[in-house]
Amino acid sequence: MDKNRNQPFGNFNSLTLFTGLCLGASTSVAHAADNTAQKKEETLVIQAQAPSLYLPGVSADPKFTQPLVDTTRTVTVIPEQMIKDQGVTNLTDALKNVPGVGAFYAGENGSSSTGDAVYMRGVDTSGSIYVDGIRDIGSVTRDTFNTQQVEVIKGPAGTDYGRSAPSGSINMISKQPRLDSGLDASVSAGSAWMRRGTLDYNQAFGENSAFRLNLMGEKTHDAGRHNVENERYGVAPSLAFGLDTPTRLYINYLHVHQNNTPDGGIPTIGLPGYSAPSSATRALNSSGKVNTKNYYGTDSDFDKSTTDSFTLRFEHDLTDNTTLRNTTRWSRVKQKYLLTAVMGGASNITQPDSNNVDTWEWSRLANTKDVSNRILTNQTNLTSKFHTGFVGHDVSAGVEFTREKQTNYGVDAITPPAVNIYHPISSISVGGLSRNGANANGQTDTFGIYAFDTLELTDSFQVNGGIRLDNYHTDYDSATVCGGTGRRAVACPAGAPTGTPVTTVDTAKSGNLVNWKAGALYRLTSQGNLYANYAISQQPPGGSTFALAAGGSGNSANRTDFKPQKAKSSEIGTKWEILDKRLLLNAALFRTDIENEVASNDDGTYSQYGKKRVEGYELSAIGNITSDWQVSMGYTQQHASVKEGDTVAQDGSSALAYTPKHAFTVWSQYQATDAISVGAGARYVGSLRRGSDGAVGTPDHTEGYWVADAKLGYRVNRNLDLQLNVYNLFDKDYVASINKSGYRYHPGEPRTFLLTANVHF
Repeated sequence: MDKNRNQPFGNFNSLTLFTGLCLGASTSVAHAADNTAQKKEETLVIQAQAPSLYLPGVSADPKFTQPLVDTTRTVTVIPEQMIKDQGVTNLTDALKNVPGVGAFYAGENGSSSTGDAVYMRGVDTSGSIYVDGIRDIGSVTRDTFNTQQVEVIKGPAGTDYGRSAPSGSINMISKQPRLDSGLDASVSAGSAWMRRGTLDYNQAFGENSAFRLNLMGEKTHDAGRHNVENERYGVAPSLAFGLDTPTRLYINYLHVHQNNTPDGGIPTIGLPGYSAPSSATRALNSSGKVNTKNYYGTDSDFDKSTTDSFTLRFEHDLTDNTTLRNTTRWSRVKQKYLLTAVMGGASNITQPDSNNVDTWEWSRLANTKDVSNRILTNQTNLTSKFHTGFVGHDVSAGVEFTREKQTNYGVDAITPPAVNIYHPISSISVGGLSRNGANANGQTDTFGIYAFDTLELTDSFQVNGGIRLDNYHTDYDSATVCGGTGRRAVACPAGAPTGTPVTTVDTAKSGNLVNWKAGALYRLTSQGNLYANYAISQQPPGGSTFALAAGGSGNSANRTDFKPQKAKSSEIGTKWEILDKRLLLNAALFRTDIENEVASNDDGTYSQYGKKRVEGYELSAIGNITSDWQVSMGYTQQHASVKEGDTVAQDGSSALAYTPKHAFTVWSQYQATDAISVGAGARYVGSLRRGSDGAVGTPDHTEGYWVADAKLGYRVNRNLDLQLNVYNLFDKDYVASINKSGYRYHPGEPRTFLLTANVHF
């Protein structure tokens, strides 16, 4: 089997052997000066160990200057090869390789989460997703067709990227041109009319330039749900000049268009913990679960998004040990959707025949979004290695200028008709989105400056530290159409007709955020070490949503008179590179304390005395056990709780919602023969508590579950291989996510298969 085909930097084995032979040859020549006859009779054989395609060894982000084994943080890298082996096509599925990370939250009330709605270590981390170290805004599903690897950094990441979630960050690394020529393409077909094609074409030209083109197209039905269809395509051309020279220029463009059917989930009737919301609806206690394939939306429902991103990166090696980088990116994500979901309270049920549950109906709520997210950033980074006396330094420093803008266009309200609980009919039209001028606009300008240094004090001991200062200014305004009734009704200005947009919020917030981190590492042997790390991270009011509430009003953490949320994280651990440094083992104990959380007072007002804590341990292993056996596995046990403030779990406990106490994931692949490879994986997600609100009779938690996957690969020849992936091998029925009220949930996908033909030239 051609094991070099999928290596990220071309034919690495050949390069390693060539280098080794050259070095060996120079030694032989020196020896030949003393004994030419002996040289003629001897043959020099150099053996080079192929690198693990599952263990990249280093982060692709220059802010992390040390190898992964010497990085004093819990970092999980999901490489391109593992993404291919598993047949993964989007970020959320790729993150299933990281224990305790997933899309566990289905939204609040009738609102539903869309896209990569990721929870990690007890916190919504959707606003801390980055592409090549630059924030990626938007509640869309991110395809992996142009992704080299995914890096998950746990613990507060404010020092690394500025304002971010206290749980960590997720960084997708894009593919770049390289100095070889070749084509990799795939065609896939699977369950529920799944069709997908990709192309990865790289062409070197001249001596130091290259062009790369990645294409993707996909269309599928959801195997476990009626009426849910997804369609997307993407194109990502890139150019590179000056490769293998001191001065390099990269030009990248990404365009992705999606046209999907949003899914609001299904009622939790019949799940463990469910009880009828009133005596009049007691028959629901024995009526059983609804069909998990039921679709409660309408024919009008849609979710369309367009992503455009242009990146220009310049790199110059000032010396052999000092590199200057400058990156400019403009990116825009536009999204429109209409999503209809059931509302499950007792007051929402109608009973045409009170004795026949099959006739009962639930009201529906239409969720709408018409939003444009834009970002313009210029980032300059300098990395340098040098000595001051006997102390070695590995420095990464830089400045960043970023403008982020979001416009939420106001649209007219839509009132869909009720839907039958057990026999929903979706073949109805409720119209489309109609803008009404009641828009919300947010803009955040940020200037950031940072400096990190790793000091090598001895061969065995090093310390590291860093500090980042961000100055930010956020402007936010929002309007509401006047007229109407209810406590949120807005009076119309004199002479203005009903429906006129009236500005209700117009505010701003400025401030400085100081984040820092410090760590130490001691090498026990050449293979293993002990490390410790402490970090401070802050997130200002508004976070990544830009929304601000006027100072002194509201119960939102976005009030302008509130302080930034602060997270303090400590971690101690050990990392070991074993088996000729092909397998990396990591064990870590961690604790994150989150302060300045909003909590209610006895008089009905709100203050920032709330505190949360997430603590536990994590174990992981990734790399090669043998040259033919690759593995990636991880386990975490985490205790996430409210230390002070309001209860967030419906069961009345202090536990944080949507955070499994136990989580495990493993994927293993074995090259059985030159032609046949087999793979298998499993993941466990423990019980999840849901959020707290006024819902009655709904489940307060979900049950833990195991899911297994498998893969069989067959190499036809050097240009063609076939791959069969089977997901949810034992057809496990489970709850993948649940909404805050517990009225709705998303069932896990049933057993499906995907057959892929991969060609290489």
